[in-house]
Amino acid sequence: MDQPQTATPQPTPQPTAPLQIRVGFDVALRFPEATPMIVTLDVHSSRAGDLLEIEPLQLTPAVPLRTYLDSYGNRCSRLVAPAGRLQLRGGALVADDGLPDPVLPSLVQQPVQDLPEEALLFLLASRFCESDLLSDVAWSRFEAAPTGWGRVQAICDFVHQHVRFDYGRTNPTKSALQTFESREGVCRDFAHLAIALCRCMNIPARYCTGYLSDIGVPPPHTAMDFAGWFEAYLGDGWHVFDPRNNTPRIGRILIARGRDAADVALTTTFGPSLLESFEVRTA
Repeated sequence: MDQPQTATPQPTPQPTAPLQIRVGFDVALRFPEATPMIVTLDVHSSRAGDLLEIEPLQLTPAVPLRTYLDSYGNRCSRLVAPAGRLQLRGGALVADDGLPDPVLPSLVQQPVQDLPEEALLFLLASRFCESDLLSDVAWSRFEAAPTGWGRVQAICDFVHQHVRFDYGRTNPTKSALQTFESREGVCRDFAHLAIALCRCMNIPARYCTGYLSDIGVPPPHTAMDFAGWFEAYLGDGWHVFDPRNNTPRIGRILIARGRDAADVALTTTFGPSLLESFEVRTA
């Protein structure tokens, strides 16, 4: 197979003054009949203190909905979509410190026996992160890498170089193993592969989705979209890593986190549906 075309990591954005970032979405789906659904599009509960303004989820046509926190702290809404077209709109104005993602190379990897119980779930294979099938690959490539932050960064470097970014080369069921073999995908696929490899090396890792602006990034800018990244448990907490961009970024606004993308689907419909339009705003 030809060597994949790899993206070059961008320079680390310089810190800015505290920011106010406006985020939002406008999504339309069509349903052949009344269909229950779950929507996970609100800013994550961990950023509640940063919300300066909230544009509540608006449904056209209006239907009743109920909001709840799931087991990962994600803010979800459940409703029954009517037959026909349903438009979902919402957003927020979010305060941000204007700092790039922290880089903390001194952080160590905790032995499995010392990890907190809530982190153990994120060592296990999951729907899109088949760490049980990638164990030999991971140990052959990363056993000699420094433990802790250095090992996670080595995994991100590998994924960033191994996988070619291409919007047209993914699908809703693509897994970490399939991404490793095909060597192409989108940010979701980069994150799934890095998560699986971290778990193989006994590093808890969890999937994240949210808004990622182009603040501090030189043009040309890509179209605005939701992004996928991951968090690894190092030291005594969770820390952001982004194998798609492979450089710290400013203005990352979390929507949801879980074992993999199956836990954080933006919309889950319990019946047939068709996505008619999809717009994301972050500035």
